[in-house]
Amino acid sequence: MPLPPSTIPIFPDLLGKIAVVTGGSRGIGAETCLALARNGVKVAVNGRDEAAIQTTIQAIRASHGEAIAAPADCARLSSVEAMRDRVHAELGAPDFVVAFAGGGTGRPTPFQQITEADWRSSIDNNLTSTFFTLKCFLPAMTARCSGSIVNMASAGGRVAAGAPAGYGAAKAGVIMLTRHLAHEVGRHGVRVNCVSPSAVLTERTRQAIPEAQEQQMRAAFPLGRLGHPRDVAAATLFLLSSASAWITGATLDVAGGRVMS
Repeated sequence: MPLPPSTIPIFPDLLGKIAVVTGGSRGIGAETCLALARNGVKVAVNGRDEAAIQTTIQAIRASHGEAIAAPADCARLSSVEAMRDRVHAELGAPDFVVAFAGGGTGRPTPFQQITEADWRSSIDNNLTSTFFTLKCFLPAMTARCSGSIVNMASAGGRVAAGAPAGYGAAKAGVIMLTRHLAHEVGRHGVRVNCVSPSAVLTERTRQAIPEAQEQQMRAAFPLGRLGHPRDVAAATLFLLSSASAWITGATLDVAGGRVMS
Protein backbone atom coordinates (compact mmCIF):
# COMPACT_ATOMS: atom_id res chain seq x y z
CA MET A 1 0.00 0.00 0.00
CA PRO A 2 1.23 3.56 -0.70
CA LEU A 3 2.45 5.51 2.28
CA PRO A 4 0.79 8.78 3.26
CA PRO A 5 2.63 11.67 1.56
CA SER A 6 3.87 13.00 4.92
CA THR A 7 6.04 9.92 5.45
CA ILE A 8 7.87 10.23 2.12
CA PRO A 9 10.54 12.94 1.70
CA ILE A 10 10.04 15.25 -1.27
CA PHE A 11 13.00 16.43 -3.32
CA PRO A 12 11.79 18.99 -5.88
CA ASP A 13 14.69 18.34 -8.27
CA LEU A 14 13.41 14.78 -8.87
CA LEU A 15 10.22 16.01 -10.52
CA GLY A 16 9.89 14.94 -14.15
CA LYS A 17 12.87 12.57 -14.08
CA ILE A 18 12.89 8.95 -15.25
CA ALA A 19 14.01 5.99 -13.13
CA VAL A 20 14.35 2.26 -13.62
CA VAL A 21 14.12 0.18 -10.44
CA THR A 22 15.22 -3.43 -10.67
CA GLY A 23 13.65 -5.67 -8.07
CA GLY A 24 10.90 -3.07 -7.94
CA SER A 25 7.90 -5.36 -7.77
CA ARG A 26 8.06 -6.25 -4.07
CA GLY A 27 9.44 -5.21 -0.70
CA ILE A 28 12.04 -2.46 -0.56
CA GLY A 29 12.04 -2.08 -4.34
CA ALA A 30 8.28 -1.57 -4.52
CA GLU A 31 8.39 0.96 -1.68
CA THR A 32 11.14 2.81 -3.53
CA CYS A 33 9.07 2.86 -6.73
CA LEU A 34 6.16 4.39 -4.80
CA ALA A 35 8.42 6.98 -3.16
CA LEU A 36 9.89 7.97 -6.52
CA ALA A 37 6.44 8.31 -8.04
CA ARG A 38 5.38 10.53 -5.12
CA ASN A 39 8.27 12.78 -6.15
CA GLY A 40 6.99 13.02 -9.69
CA VAL A 41 9.42 10.53 -11.18
CA LYS A 42 8.32 8.30 -14.06
CA VAL A 43 9.18 4.78 -12.96
CA ALA A 44 10.01 1.61 -14.90
CA VAL A 45 9.19 -1.22 -12.49
CA ASN A 46 11.32 -4.31 -12.98
CA GLY A 47 10.81 -7.80 -11.61
CA ARG A 48 10.35 -11.37 -12.75
CA ASP A 49 6.75 -11.78 -11.58
CA GLU A 50 4.52 -9.78 -13.91
CA ALA A 51 1.55 -9.97 -11.54
CA ALA A 52 3.64 -8.42 -8.75
CA ILE A 53 4.87 -5.73 -11.15
CA GLN A 54 1.28 -4.84 -12.01
CA THR A 55 0.36 -4.61 -8.32
CA THR A 56 3.10 -2.02 -7.81
CA ILE A 57 2.12 -0.13 -10.96
CA GLN A 58 -1.52 -0.02 -9.86
CA ALA A 59 -0.48 1.42 -6.49
CA ILE A 60 1.59 4.09 -8.27
CA ARG A 61 -1.24 5.01 -10.62
CA ALA A 62 -3.71 5.12 -7.74
CA SER A 63 -1.49 7.87 -6.30
CA HIS A 64 -1.55 9.66 -9.69
CA GLY A 65 1.99 8.60 -10.57
CA GLU A 66 3.32 7.31 -13.88
CA ALA A 67 4.87 3.86 -14.29
CA ILE A 68 5.47 1.15 -16.84
CA ALA A 69 6.25 -2.55 -16.54
CA ALA A 70 9.81 -3.62 -17.29
CA PRO A 71 9.92 -7.38 -16.68
CA ALA A 72 13.30 -9.09 -16.92
CA ASP A 73 15.59 -11.57 -15.24
CA CYS A 74 18.49 -9.31 -14.32
CA ALA A 75 20.86 -12.26 -14.02
CA ARG A 76 20.61 -12.70 -17.81
CA LEU A 77 22.29 -10.07 -19.98
CA SER A 78 20.00 -10.56 -22.98
CA SER A 79 16.96 -10.07 -20.73
CA VAL A 80 18.33 -6.83 -19.29
CA GLU A 81 19.19 -5.59 -22.79
CA ALA A 82 15.60 -6.19 -23.87
CA MET A 83 14.35 -4.37 -20.77
CA ARG A 84 16.61 -1.40 -21.51
CA ASP A 85 15.29 -1.16 -25.06
CA ARG A 86 11.71 -1.25 -23.79
CA VAL A 87 12.34 1.44 -21.18
CA HIS A 88 14.12 3.69 -23.68
CA ALA A 89 11.27 3.27 -26.17
CA GLU A 90 8.43 3.89 -23.69
CA LEU A 91 9.91 6.46 -21.28
CA GLY A 92 13.31 7.51 -22.59
CA ALA A 93 16.78 7.00 -21.16
CA PRO A 94 16.59 6.95 -17.34
CA ASP A 95 18.11 9.71 -15.24
CA PHE A 96 18.28 7.28 -12.33
CA VAL A 97 19.13 3.60 -12.05
CA VAL A 98 18.17 1.84 -8.82
CA ALA A 99 19.72 -1.64 -8.95
CA PHE A 100 17.86 -3.52 -6.22
CA ALA A 101 17.34 -6.93 -7.86
CA GLY A 102 18.65 -9.79 -5.76
CA GLY A 103 18.09 -11.29 -2.36
CA GLY A 104 19.16 -13.95 0.06
CA THR A 105 19.08 -17.68 -0.60
CA GLY A 106 18.13 -18.96 2.84
CA ARG A 107 19.83 -19.38 6.18
CA PRO A 108 23.61 -19.49 6.63
CA THR A 109 25.14 -22.85 5.74
CA PRO A 110 28.49 -24.20 7.01
CA PHE A 111 31.08 -23.42 4.36
CA GLN A 112 31.78 -27.03 3.40
CA GLN A 113 28.07 -27.63 2.83
CA ILE A 114 27.58 -24.76 0.36
CA THR A 115 26.77 -26.28 -3.01
CA GLU A 116 27.96 -24.96 -6.34
CA ALA A 117 24.35 -24.17 -7.27
CA ASP A 118 23.82 -22.15 -4.07
CA TRP A 119 27.06 -20.24 -4.58
CA ARG A 120 26.34 -19.39 -8.22
CA SER A 121 22.79 -18.39 -7.37
CA SER A 122 23.98 -15.94 -4.72
CA ILE A 123 26.59 -14.38 -6.99
CA ASP A 124 24.43 -14.26 -10.11
CA ASN A 125 21.28 -12.94 -8.45
CA ASN A 126 23.06 -10.20 -6.50
CA LEU A 127 26.40 -9.21 -8.02
CA THR A 128 26.03 -10.27 -11.66
CA SER A 129 22.52 -8.83 -11.87
CA THR A 130 23.86 -5.47 -10.68
CA PHE A 131 26.72 -5.60 -13.18
CA PHE A 132 24.37 -6.36 -16.09
CA THR A 133 21.98 -3.58 -15.09
CA LEU A 134 24.73 -0.98 -14.92
CA LYS A 135 26.36 -2.24 -18.10
CA CYS A 136 23.12 -1.75 -20.03
CA PHE A 137 21.94 1.60 -18.67
CA LEU A 138 25.22 3.41 -18.00
CA PRO A 139 26.15 4.34 -21.61
CA ALA A 140 23.19 6.70 -22.02
CA MET A 141 24.04 8.38 -18.71
CA THR A 142 27.69 8.96 -19.54
CA ALA A 143 26.74 10.22 -23.02
CA ARG A 144 24.39 12.74 -21.38
CA CYS A 145 27.00 13.56 -18.69
CA SER A 146 24.48 13.26 -15.87
CA GLY A 147 22.74 10.67 -13.78
CA SER A 148 22.67 8.95 -10.42
CA ILE A 149 22.85 5.25 -9.58
CA VAL A 150 22.00 3.56 -6.29
CA ASN A 151 22.90 -0.10 -5.80
CA MET A 152 21.63 -2.49 -3.16
CA ALA A 153 24.29 -3.69 -0.75
CA SER A 154 23.52 -5.27 2.63
CA ALA A 155 24.73 -5.48 6.18
CA GLY A 156 25.58 -9.05 5.16
CA GLY A 157 28.32 -7.60 2.95
CA ARG A 158 29.62 -5.38 5.77
CA VAL A 159 29.66 -7.77 8.75
CA ALA A 160 30.63 -11.45 8.62
CA ALA A 161 27.71 -12.78 10.62
CA GLY A 162 24.09 -13.70 10.07
CA ALA A 163 24.04 -14.04 6.27
CA PRO A 164 24.99 -16.90 3.94
CA ALA A 165 28.62 -16.68 2.84
CA GLY A 166 27.75 -16.44 -0.86
CA TYR A 167 25.25 -13.66 -0.26
CA GLY A 168 27.72 -11.74 1.90
CA ALA A 169 30.46 -12.12 -0.70
CA ALA A 170 28.12 -10.96 -3.45
CA LYS A 171 27.01 -7.88 -1.52
CA ALA A 172 30.59 -7.01 -0.60
CA GLY A 173 31.28 -7.29 -4.32
CA VAL A 174 28.45 -4.83 -5.04
CA ILE A 175 30.08 -2.33 -2.68
CA MET A 176 33.45 -2.61 -4.42
CA LEU A 177 31.85 -2.53 -7.87
CA THR A 178 30.12 0.69 -6.81
CA ARG A 179 33.41 2.25 -5.77
CA HIS A 180 35.19 1.23 -8.97
CA LEU A 181 32.41 2.59 -11.13
CA ALA A 182 32.09 5.82 -9.14
CA HIS A 183 35.81 6.43 -9.62
CA GLU A 184 35.55 5.78 -13.36
CA VAL A 185 32.42 7.72 -14.29
CA GLY A 186 32.57 10.70 -11.96
CA ARG A 187 34.25 12.73 -14.70
CA HIS A 188 31.17 12.06 -16.84
CA GLY A 189 28.87 13.63 -14.25
CA VAL A 190 27.44 10.31 -13.05
CA ARG A 191 27.29 9.45 -9.34
CA VAL A 192 27.20 5.87 -8.02
CA ASN A 193 26.35 4.96 -4.42
CA CYS A 194 24.97 2.08 -2.32
CA VAL A 195 22.34 1.66 0.34
CA SER A 196 23.16 -1.11 2.78
CA PRO A 197 20.18 -2.23 4.89
CA SER A 198 20.20 -4.53 7.87
CA ALA A 199 17.06 -6.40 8.96
CA VAL A 200 14.06 -4.85 7.18
CA LEU A 201 10.46 -5.86 7.80
CA THR A 202 9.21 -6.56 4.30
CA GLU A 203 6.10 -8.67 3.79
CA ARG A 204 8.30 -11.74 3.36
CA THR A 205 10.37 -11.19 6.50
CA ARG A 206 7.27 -10.37 8.56
CA GLN A 207 5.93 -13.81 7.68
CA ALA A 208 9.26 -15.50 8.41
CA ILE A 209 10.07 -13.84 11.75
CA PRO A 210 7.87 -14.72 14.75
CA GLU A 211 7.00 -11.86 17.10
CA ALA A 212 9.15 -13.27 19.90
CA GLN A 213 12.17 -13.48 17.61
CA GLU A 214 11.57 -9.94 16.33
CA GLN A 215 11.61 -8.65 19.90
CA GLN A 216 14.94 -10.40 20.52
CA MET A 217 16.37 -8.95 17.30
CA ARG A 218 15.35 -5.40 18.23
CA ALA A 219 17.69 -5.51 21.22
CA ALA A 220 20.69 -5.72 18.85
CA PHE A 221 19.83 -2.37 17.24
CA PRO A 222 20.80 0.85 19.06
CA LEU A 223 17.63 2.52 17.68
CA GLY A 224 15.53 -0.25 19.19
CA ARG A 225 13.62 -1.43 16.14
CA LEU A 226 13.99 -3.25 12.86
CA GLY A 227 13.92 -1.38 9.60
CA HIS A 228 10.97 -0.65 7.32
CA PRO A 229 11.10 -0.49 3.52
CA ARG A 230 10.38 3.26 3.72
CA ASP A 231 13.67 3.75 5.64
CA VAL A 232 15.62 2.42 2.66
CA ALA A 233 13.40 4.23 0.15
CA ALA A 234 14.02 7.57 1.89
CA ALA A 235 17.79 7.02 1.90
CA THR A 236 17.64 6.12 -1.78
CA LEU A 237 15.77 9.33 -2.65
CA PHE A 238 18.46 11.32 -0.87
CA LEU A 239 21.26 9.63 -2.80
CA LEU A 240 19.47 10.20 -6.11
CA SER A 241 18.71 13.84 -5.44
CA SER A 242 20.90 16.91 -5.73
CA ALA A 243 20.95 17.03 -1.90
CA SER A 244 23.78 14.48 -2.21
CA ALA A 245 25.43 16.16 -5.20
CA TRP A 246 28.96 15.80 -3.76
CA ILE A 247 28.60 12.20 -2.64
CA THR A 248 29.75 9.30 -4.80
CA GLY A 249 31.28 5.90 -4.13
CA ALA A 250 29.63 5.86 -0.70
CA THR A 251 27.82 3.09 1.14
CA LEU A 252 25.01 4.37 3.32
CA ASP A 253 24.28 1.92 6.14
CA VAL A 254 20.51 2.00 6.70
CA ALA A 255 20.87 -0.26 9.69
CA GLY A 256 19.53 1.35 12.86
CA GLY A 257 23.07 1.60 14.24
CA ARG A 258 23.68 -2.14 13.91
CA VAL A 259 26.50 -1.37 11.45
CA MET A 260 28.66 1.66 12.09
CA SER A 261 31.46 2.51 9.68
